[in-house]
Order: sequence, then structure tokens, then C-alpha cells
Amino acid sequence: MSNKDVYILLTDTGTLFTKTIKLYTRKQYNHASIAFDEDLTKLYSFGRKKPRNPFVGGFVREDIKSELFRHATGVVYRLTVNGPVFYKMQQIIEKMNTQKESYRYNFLGLFAVMLNIQIERDNAFFCSEFVASVLKQSGGVNFDFPLSLITPHDLQKIDKLELVYQGTMSGYKSESKKQYRITSFDFPEAIITA
Repeated sequence: MSNKDVYILLTDTGTLFTKTIKLYTRKQYNHASIAFDEDLTKLYSFGRKKPRNPFVGGFVREDIKSELFRHATGVVYRLTVNGPVFYKMQQIIEKMNTQKESYRYNFLGLFAVMLNIQIERDNAFFCSEFVASVLKQSGGVNFDFPLSLITPHDLQKIDKLELVYQGTMSGYKSESKKQYRITSFDFPEAIITA
């Protein structure tokens, strides 16, 4: 079966919630999403369900043209996986989508990460924990530490990622993606393997 591409989007949305997280992480990007197409029309994460309220969150299908991403900056990585892994990822997401009302945003886990305390909760994720969970459950990526401690910065260390875009999310268009290609990206401190 042929290989398929999965896209991992890491962003800085500039919201008050993101700025608060950034004070702790001191990293550029503090939100993670996963997509199954290059145009990011099938983009999923755990985040806010209501654009103006960061405290009502859960499983969401995101839109990079939405108000939340209008002024966001970010990076888009491509991860090539085999067909069965790709379809398993899609099945995991589809199951979550059909049961989305039973999923919550893992605020407790988010604060536990800051204290380096591992907390796993049923049907509750924060964004990078969700992306890592989909990657691991599908057999696409193995992680050397608990998923409940994964940050967006940790996702950047996956050794088979290919950077395809960096810039404003409003500038993410087909023509800009074709101009911004990097064939290899080396993370010397990589601790995650695909």
C-alpha cells in the first residue's frame, strides 16, 4: 500500500490563553493540530469550542481561515506514513468525532505538565497530548516519555518531519507551500522516532 502524508501544524494564535502558556514554555508555538490533507481542511485538535471562550474546550475540527487563526503564525510539517497507519489515524479521529461530546479539554493535565507531573485522564486531552496520542495509537510514532507530558515543542523533535511552511497562517496557500520546501530537517536532540 502506498505512503500517505499527515500534516502537523504548530501555531502561536496570540490569544491571552496562549500568551499565558508561552510565559511558562518560552517556546514560539504552543498549539498543535493534525491534518490529513495539504490544504489543512481536515484539521483536528483539542481546543476551544467557542472562539471567545478558552475555558469551553474539547475535540474540535479547526479552520485556518477562522478568527482564531487569522493573526496566527505557525509551522506546518509533513510526516509520511504507510497506508495502514494513515487509515488507522483517520479511524481514531473519526471515532472521536462521532463521540465528541464525551471528550473534554484536559486543563488539569496542561497545568500538570508545568509541574512535570504525569496525569492521564479518560476522554480528556490538551492539544499536543491529543496529536501525540493519535500518532502513537496508530503505530506511526513511538515516544520515549508519557504522552501526558508532550508539548508542541516535543512534537517538533519527531525525526521524520519535513518542514513545508513557516509564517502567518493567513499566508498559507498552495502557491506559498510550493515555494517553501525543505527537503531535510535535522533535530540533533531528537528523542522521538517515527
